[in-house]
Amino acid sequence: MFVVTGATGNVGGHVVKELVAAGVEVCALTRDPRTARLPEGVRVARTEDLPLEGATALFLNPAVVWQMGADKVLERAKEAGVRRLVMLSSSSVLDAGPGNPIGTRHRDLETAIEGSGLEWTFVRPGAFAANAAQWADQIKAGDVVYGPYAEAQSAPIHEADMGAVAARALLGDDLVGQAPELTGPQSLTFADQVRIIGEAIGRPLRYEEITREAARERMTGGFVTPEIADSLLNIFAECVGRPAELSPETERITGRPGRTFDQWARDHVDLFR
Repeated sequence: MFVVTGATGNVGGHVVKELVAAGVEVCALTRDPRTARLPEGVRVARTEDLPLEGATALFLNPAVVWQMGADKVLERAKEAGVRRLVMLSSSSVLDAGPGNPIGTRHRDLETAIEGSGLEWTFVRPGAFAANAAQWADQIKAGDVVYGPYAEAQSAPIHEADMGAVAARALLGDDLVGQAPELTGPQSLTFADQVRIIGEAIGRPLRYEEITREAARERMTGGFVTPEIADSLLNIFAECVGRPAELSPETERITGRPGRTFDQWARDHVDLFR
């Protein structure tokens, strides 16, 4: 049996679909099983119960660990006889250290897993294409998206590609002990991404740059801590005018090119209408 945490999330949902397509038994963990919409035949349970008995492999969303505690989750996994753990990490671990709380937090969890005695694979995506969902309210309200660093470049990756890579790490042995860094197939600015979303929904859109200070105020007015806001803004600033490095790992592992941001936008037009 394969257990998937965060099974109704952006990535976990695709992990579940890939495993079901492979014909294996899946237990999907979510905060509210009553509202989960998952493929027929998938067992659904509450995340907080962490039912791992009989499981051979576990897909781990780090948010679950940070909520429940790494020691508790890893100990439960070992007691239940779980052999393999695939974690959704982040390419930010490559620059973990002072000033990079996101990378440091993910790397600390990777280190704990490496010391657990379990087989492991760390899936390390860069920018999520799904981050563009943060613009949905602005796009529904008008034709302009306001944000920082219009020319900051990244290579946003479709969540379905992350799910496909994670599923292959769960199902096969080729990725044990590896930490593939994943990107989308194109380097795009924030302005490019907004334009592409406009093309997908059939309405011209543009990105208008605001000051760093205004952007920070908006970010910290939500659920982002000042430390993380500063870290993200520093990353964006460093990426202005600098094409993102593209990784070949998605195609190497799945055998097909990664999905483009245009594909992501067309897959999610309902978010913006």
